[in-house]
Amino acid sequence: MADVYFANLRARSHHESKVQKIRRLFDAAGFGETIRPDDLAAVKLHVGERGCDTYLHPVFVRQVVDKVKEQGAHPFITDTATLYAGSRADAVRHTVTAIEHGFAYAVSGAPVVIADGLAGGYWREVAIDGKHFQRVKIAGSILDADSMLVLSHVKGHDTAGLGGAIKNLAMGCAPPAGKAEQHAARPCLETENCIGCGMCTMVCPQAAMTVVDGRAKFNPEHCVGCGDCVRSCPEGAIDFDWTTEIRPFLERLCEYALGAARSKPGRVGYINFLLNITPDCDCVPWSDAAVVPDIGILASTDPVAIDRASLDLINNEQGFARTHLAANHAPGEDKFKGVWDYTDGDYQIAYAARIGLGEEAYRLIEV
Repeated sequence: MADVYFANLRARSHHESKVQKIRRLFDAAGFGETIRPDDLAAVKLHVGERGCDTYLHPVFVRQVVDKVKEQGAHPFITDTATLYAGSRADAVRHTVTAIEHGFAYAVSGAPVVIADGLAGGYWREVAIDGKHFQRVKIAGSILDADSMLVLSHVKGHDTAGLGGAIKNLAMGCAPPAGKAEQHAARPCLETENCIGCGMCTMVCPQAAMTVVDGRAKFNPEHCVGCGDCVRSCPEGAIDFDWTTEIRPFLERLCEYALGAARSKPGRVGYINFLLNITPDCDCVPWSDAAVVPDIGILASTDPVAIDRASLDLINNEQGFARTHLAANHAPGEDKFKGVWDYTDGDYQIAYAARIGLGEEAYRLIEV
């Protein structure tokens, strides 16, 4: 049974502030053993797409950076290029977005190093011998780092069902080529519902969508499965076949997470922030209203246990009315299935445990 350390959000003095609790969680979870003197220590997080405002607060990240420095290590903030077109599609735009969102050195205390190079081409393969992959593509600077702390803003996700430590490892440590391998699925186009607006052609990063004779035309050979066209279509004419695609996608995601973690056995720690628990990934250029109250902050050396604990805590809350949460408002009901009814966050966690990424059973220890 894995230990997961939990700090609630109550505070009646400066000793109980969130920044103090983050520092206590670092110590309680044993990250002093994970991060060693002179390590090049990756602080893996999502800086948020431009337009999103619910990414992790840079002041919270600064507490982790400072604790890493106290271990005598050398931290750097890192992430990888996106598969879709946006404000983080290459290292230049990604770094600019990070600085705009407060991850400048003066605030965060660490440089930003985009882990897969200038244009997403710096990566190496890690052997995993999985069901879907024998080897997975992991960003070069993630592999070059001696140790890593994975900081995750926990939220919903329209395909993964849960965006936590596992997804942060999987998508976040992979270059665009690895993200494409994880997505793999191709959307379906219902031509009769298409109005020829061209929105799909504007967002597609690979020119897989065109408009011919007033209707969208899909070229699956160019598609990388990013789903931007699905999200952009105002008529719902483009979608995935969720009845067949969700579980294989989640399995591919978990196998990539295994590859990222396997590159540093015993040298990875995880902090999950259950704050601003929105329906969507921070990859979308907006932030919808939270679907449950803020809960607290978790820390562990087990990515499966910390995600299991995070999902349990979220589901135990009363869901908010007048949000994107359409069902499952009562405590104990699956909140993210109440947002995206075809998703399966439970399966993501179960498969990750099955392939040896971590344990589902956990002991919650409040600090």
